[in-house]
Amino acid sequence: MDDETAEIELLEQNLQKTRQISKRMTSLLDSFDTRLAKLEKSILPLYNAAQILNRRSHNIDQALSKIDEMASTQEDLAVEEAFILRGPQANNIKAYKEALDRLNANIAFKSNDPDLAETARLVETGAKKLTQLYTTIVAEGSSGVTPKTPGTALVSTNFPSSLLSNLSPLLSYLRSLPVPSTHPSHPAAPVILSTLTEAQRGYADMRGNWSVKCLEGQGKRLVTRADTIDPITTGTEFGQWVETLLADEYKLLKELSPLTNPEIIASSYGALLAPILSLFNSVLGQMAALIKKSLQKYNFLALSAYDALLQQQPAWEEVLSRRGSEYLDDKNEFRDGLQTLRQICLRSFPEFLVDLKLGANNRDSDTSVKLVDLTTETVKYLERIPQVQAAVSSALVALGDGNWKMGEGVQVGKASQGGAVDAITIMEHFLYDVVTNAINSLNTISRIRRSAFGSIFLLNNISYLRHHLLLQPRHPELLSLFSQPTIDAINSNWRTAKAAYFDTNFTPLMQTITDDPKEKSGKSQAKEKFTRFFDLLEEVVERHRMAKVLDEDREAREAVADEIVMLVVPSLKRFTQKQKEKEFSRNPQKYIKQSPDDVEARLRSLYN
Repeated sequence: MDDETAEIELLEQNLQKTRQISKRMTSLLDSFDTRLAKLEKSILPLYNAAQILNRRSHNIDQALSKIDEMASTQEDLAVEEAFILRGPQANNIKAYKEALDRLNANIAFKSNDPDLAETARLVETGAKKLTQLYTTIVAEGSSGVTPKTPGTALVSTNFPSSLLSNLSPLLSYLRSLPVPSTHPSHPAAPVILSTLTEAQRGYADMRGNWSVKCLEGQGKRLVTRADTIDPITTGTEFGQWVETLLADEYKLLKELSPLTNPEIIASSYGALLAPILSLFNSVLGQMAALIKKSLQKYNFLALSAYDALLQQQPAWEEVLSRRGSEYLDDKNEFRDGLQTLRQICLRSFPEFLVDLKLGANNRDSDTSVKLVDLTTETVKYLERIPQVQAAVSSALVALGDGNWKMGEGVQVGKASQGGAVDAITIMEHFLYDVVTNAINSLNTISRIRRSAFGSIFLLNNISYLRHHLLLQPRHPELLSLFSQPTIDAINSNWRTAKAAYFDTNFTPLMQTITDDPKEKSGKSQAKEKFTRFFDLLEEVVERHRMAKVLDEDREAREAVADEIVMLVVPSLKRFTQKQKEKEFSRNPQKYIKQSPDDVEARLRSLYN
């Protein structure tokens, strides 16, 4: 028990000590708490003040950083501005484009930048400077001295390839600049679009005026040379010149335009064509005036030019359709020019026939047997028809079948009645009228000549027509254009002319050695016949010495000589033999002045 009591007392003592320690600890903790509260009250204002100072320090640092950034930006803008204002140089175009790219990037990624307006202004300036360089290169390729070409070679208006290498990269960059359609929010886009539009308009003006400068001299030369060279050649060269006006400027415009919008391209092309079309009208007007002064002389110039324009009409219609809508309401210059030439061609047909009829009023001597102008002009006219066949067919169809018969109760310009006639038939009818009018005029002229000379005249002229139109036409297609009635008319009149020649020149000769049952046949009559025969033979020889027969057709001349010999010599031989057998004279050589062989030689000499 004592032990347990002792342990309990010990425990109580320890418990008492623990309580005392706890009280002291509590007292200490209370003291610490009081002190901490006092410390907190002392430190909290300092902490709050420190926080405020830290925030202010951070704000100051940010402000200083912003100030540094703004100062740096202003310095960069100043540098870029100086560079942009100097403009692109041959050795720094790449750097210039990079500077513009940086400015555009600033606008794109710093939309709230206070210097945005200044940056946009620099972009506008840079775009204008690059556009000026573009215009300078285009002007260099579209100006200067007109290229010289030998002879009648046409001038080329192509853009110099040496400049394309400089222009192509610049053009690619101009097309990448911001415009409202691609960068609607870019502040410089409207001004850039206006600048590029103006540059494109300038391109059209320069290229159009350069084309005129290159081609104007050639066009005027065609008109001034028309009086000295072949009309069809002039018309062909005119067609080639007009084709040169269609040089592929449209393709070049699409390749070199800074703006590729189809509507803007079309508008620019219309502006480019305006001076070219004006030149076309001017040259065509001069040519039309020249033709009208002497339609007979220049009728094939009109037909040749009309033929050339007919062939080019589809190409021209396509070219003119590429113009902008503001030009589509304008007159069609090419169609108007074609109509002008067509009207001249329509006039030429009846006027040529009138000239053929007036050719019957030839005032040459009544012994003249030479070719008259209407014969040679008819051949020249018909020989040229195949070269401009398309134009002649088109014009004749427009004129109407038979409407070329001016003054014969037909009103020119009114289509013939009785149904449509194809172009080939109309052509055949017209050529028939040309040939028959020429032959009728020749017959009229021959009738006012002395009979024998008139027959030689008619033979020479009809033979010339037949030889050059049927036998040996210069153009291989000419014969195929004639209808059978035309061919028959020429051949029939050739036979008639030859028969008339034989009749007027050799029938009197033959009559002297032909026995007439009604006449008395005696020695005196035989002597008289021989005398008369050789007198007439001398007249024939003398006449043929003055009037050459078929002077330009050797084959026909030899054929006629053979026929004359076959006509005269056998009859003379029979008559001579018969009279010799009758012993009509003791001295027959007195009356038979030449043997039949000598007569044959003399007759053949007429055609040598």
